[in-house]
Amino acid sequence: MKKSVWGKSLLGAAAVVLGLGLAACGNSSSDKSSDSGKKVTITFWHGMNGPYQKALNGIISDFNKSQDKYVVKGTAQGNYTALQQKIMAAAKSKKLPTIAQTTYTTVPDYVSNGFITPLDPYMLKGSDKLSQSSLDDIYPAFITSSKYEGKYYSMPFSKSTRIMYYNPTLMKKLGVDMPKSWEDLEALGPKLKAQGVMVMGFDSSFDMELEGLARQAGNPFVSKDLKANLDSKKTLKVTNMIYNMIQNGEAKTAGEDFYGDKSFTSGKTLFYFGSSAGISSMKQNAPKGFTWGTAPLPTYNGKKATELAGNDIVMFKSASTDEQKGAWAFMKYLTSKKETIKWAEATGYVPLRKSAVKDASFQAYLKKNPTSKAAVDSLSFGFQSTAFKGFTEYRNDLLDAVDNMTTKGTKPETAMADLQKKTEVILKDAK
Repeated sequence: MKKSVWGKSLLGAAAVVLGLGLAACGNSSSDKSSDSGKKVTITFWHGMNGPYQKALNGIISDFNKSQDKYVVKGTAQGNYTALQQKIMAAAKSKKLPTIAQTTYTTVPDYVSNGFITPLDPYMLKGSDKLSQSSLDDIYPAFITSSKYEGKYYSMPFSKSTRIMYYNPTLMKKLGVDMPKSWEDLEALGPKLKAQGVMVMGFDSSFDMELEGLARQAGNPFVSKDLKANLDSKKTLKVTNMIYNMIQNGEAKTAGEDFYGDKSFTSGKTLFYFGSSAGISSMKQNAPKGFTWGTAPLPTYNGKKATELAGNDIVMFKSASTDEQKGAWAFMKYLTSKKETIKWAEATGYVPLRKSAVKDASFQAYLKKNPTSKAAVDSLSFGFQSTAFKGFTEYRNDLLDAVDNMTTKGTKPETAMADLQKKTEVILKDAK
């Protein structure tokens, strides 16, 4: 399987479809309870493939066996882009599933169009609610991003961090110590270029690393009060740092390969910045005999930050009362300590809960699988982008800006100024 789980997912297709006006998309909310003695079916659309789908199917099967009221039927929708397209089409035709995988950044648009329901009545009330201790056990960056306009609209599920992959054999050959900061990497660039190796490789876009750098500089791309900082002095300084390294031939993006692992495993780059969700794929696809390790992303100005990516699960309004109850039971099961450990070990995603990371069995797993440790060690300084209505459009504009700098040589001052103007228009409508 090509590593379709890496990076921010479900964002490309939504920009076109979200403007179709779906406020009246849901089925009627009348109760569609199952006949007496029959299990209530919970339909679940997701974008997992290969070993990730196999792991998810195992969890679904375990849930179905764990109780006798509900049966979850998971359906893979090809990939994340196809999943997003099908969700939007199903919303228009009033044929949505009970729940689906999506990014938390799509939630504002989903809420605006009126087809997902808040989870507060289930997770905060009733006999099956999450206790405060259970809620507090979920890493803050994951659970806070599930909240929009004061309500919980999603539950975290498949989460990853950005990490640094390194080649210890090549490092030793080149006489390079482990870099601790971006400043170290910047200094290494010219030295390694002279030896025919680039210091670092990115995926096809370096937007996530750039956003992390902006955070490290104390300047989020979009603040919580929806202020854009895309062409500020701090943002331009770190943008120029990456831009200059690429233009000078000291770093590279993946281009048509989409992911930077090929350049890394072929020895063209000494370090590779990618998703922790790619660890399982790296294990499968790295050339025989190739040695590699992982580490948290370097600091900048002495500060740590890494962008968290991945997907949440949302519940649709069109589901019946019984279906929604069953969906919540499954979501609670999916995010439990036991299951989040099982999911992390099978996929390379990170556990959602602090107690899961501390668990003796998971710590034993990390000792046997040290490449998974960097992602977990990064959770304490992980962040997620500010979500807002129109995020998909903004995200596409951001990718265009980075692409223009990478492929056309557009100066950061020009690319980011243009992005600032476009984002300010989007944010004006979002407020």
